[in-house]
Formats: sequence, C-alpha cells, structure tokens
Amino acid sequence: MCNKVATPAKDELAGYFEKQDVNQAHVFKIEDYDHFFHADGFTRPFLPFTAAESPRSIAPARWKLLPHIVKNEQEAVQYANTLNARCEEIFTKFSYKSYIGSNRGLLWVKGFFEPNHPRPKVTVPYFIKAHNGEPFTLGCVYSNWLNHDTGEVIRTFSIITTPPNKLLEQIHTDGQRMPLIITTENRDKWLGALTEKEIAEMMKPLADGYLQGNPVSGLVYKRGVNTNVPETQVPVIQE
Repeated sequence: MCNKVATPAKDELAGYFEKQDVNQAHVFKIEDYDHFFHADGFTRPFLPFTAAESPRSIAPARWKLLPHIVKNEQEAVQYANTLNARCEEIFTKFSYKSYIGSNRGLLWVKGFFEPNHPRPKVTVPYFIKAHNGEPFTLGCVYSNWLNHDTGEVIRTFSIITTPPNKLLEQIHTDGQRMPLIITTENRDKWLGALTEKEIAEMMKPLADGYLQGNPVSGLVYKRGVNTNVPETQVPVIQE
C-alpha cells in the first residue's frame, strides 16, 4: 500500500520542465500548492496533480477518491479507504469503475515511502525515488467530487497500485505492491482517450533500474510530532 509520499517544491517542478524541454516550462501551468517532504495519505492532503481534462495544468487535488454517493465531509471521513486502487480491481470495484475510463491523472512526486520488515515486529521505512533525483509521476484515477453541504467541487484521487518489480519486492516485503509509475514518454498517452484494454496494458510494474530505495528515519511513523521535515528522506544506516 502506498500511503506516504513526498512532493517536489513548485520551483523545483518548474525547473524540471525547463530541463526536459524549455517549451514545456511555458506550456505547463503550475498552480500554488503545499510542498511536502512527507505527506501522510490518511490526513487527505492536497497534492500537485494533473487531470485528463486539464493535461497541461498542475493543481492541488485531494488524496482519497470520493465517489458520487458520498454527500458531505462527514461521509467522506467515514467512507472506505480509497487511498490506493488495485489495478486488478479497478474496472469492477464500485469506487473506481465509473471513473477509470476517462478520469485518469498524474500525481507529481519526489518519491514515496514503503515499510520493510527485516525481522518480526521490526518496521523500517524506505524512501524510494528516481535514481537521478528528479520528480516523477504516479498513475491515478480521480473523481470531481461535489460536497452537497457547501456546493464545492473538489478533485479527489486514488493512487493505482500494481504488483511489485524486483526492487519493491525486496523492500515492501509484506504488502508486495508498488504504485503505478507513468514515465515521461507515456504521460500524454495515459491522460488521453484509451480503451479498457489499452488502460490495462499500461498498468504494469515499472522495470527495474529507474527507482532506488534507502532506509530512512522512523520519524515518518511517529505521532504527535511534525513529520513534514527534510530529515524523513535522509538515508540512515540500518542496524
């Protein structure tokens, strides 16, 4: 399960586009959003997101997809855990099946955190990032959710997960999952019109070699303290 991520700062994301292609820096509109060294999905944070209907825009969207049957914030809190959507169930599970055909998006991240269990009752968090340290994108499904109490429409999303590649198989020993990574050359395709077969073909584990993972501080699991700090990403020596 992928429920902890880190996001790039807005200026870092702008610099990424300039490095990729100077023209992209002008094509992409990046709205203001909060920068997270460590974002916990269970707090339902707003994170930088690109939606199929606005493929050249990055704007805040809220983690935890809410389908149309959810009417207000009270029901949103109580609704099932939709932080992640398993690719094997996405065309049949109620929360996602109405949205995956057209509402596919990209979550812009600096990396994500996964638990490793080297021995019984021991949990070591790993921070997984691109080998070159650049921002990358996770494949998502989203809904434009209407809060019936306020009339506000909020974009809400789930991160799609797949079986693990070899790296995540070694790290995420219990869950045996990894988030869907949408590579640079496949972003436009993912956001475009696709058949169910084409969507399924894209929901595959990323080949090994692009990601790297290191053990980090157990701070990410502590409660009652600020965990949105750079120290959460600093590699530590595993005992």
